[in-house]
This record gives sequence, structure tokens and C-alpha cells, in this order.
Amino acid sequence: RFSGTFVGNAESAAPAAATSPPAVAAATLPAVPTIPVVPTIVGVPNTVAEGVLNPNEVKPPASGTRRARVLYDYEAADSTELALLADEMITVYSLPGMDPDWLIGERGNQKGKVPVTYLELLS
Repeated sequence: RFSGTFVGNAESAAPAAATSPPAVAAATLPAVPTIPVVPTIVGVPNTVAEGVLNPNEVKPPASGTRRARVLYDYEAADSTELALLADEMITVYSLPGMDPDWLIGERGNQKGKVPVTYLELLS
């Protein structure tokens, strides 16, 4: 807490310490109802926007898929990730709002999140 007083308005004669913070907030902010915001991505189930990926519900974008060569073996930590073997080729793509360190990888009918650092992205 600062020992000095701060006057935010030149017309105000009362020091900031004389007014409690809730009174200041109530006096200066209009009462506006708030609406909860739920992030959604068009064409992608809400489970992805909420951070839970169900690979079976994710569809690849119409464009933007790339081939990638796996550089190192990777053991999937859970069912949302795809296990990788070094030197295999997979198809990868990203989704809006997804962590940039991860991509969605597909091998045949298997799909899941894969770490970008384990991949060599090809054209």
C-alpha cells in the first residue's frame, strides 16, 4: 500500500484512502450483466475448444495438411496422442486454437496429437 494519496480526477477533493475500493468501483462502473463466453471453433466439436481432444471427432481441414517424417520414437502419454516410430511418414495438420507445439497426426485410420519437435515437416 502506498503512503501517499492519489487523486485521479482534478475535480475530486477527497483522497483515495477516504473512499473504499468497492465504493469507487460501484460509483465508476456501470452495472452491466455479464454473459459467459464459451470459445467455439466453426466445424470443430466443442471438446477441442475446451482443451479435450477426441481424435475420432476431428476432421482434417480441406487444405493445409502436410506430410511429415518422424525423427524420433514417441510414446503416447494418453489416448489423445498418437505414438510415433522414427522414420515413418504421417499426415499432419493444425487446428485453430490448438497449442502451437502440437499438431494432429494421422497414420491410416489412427489419429492423435503429436509434438512438432519430433517431426520433419515436408512440402
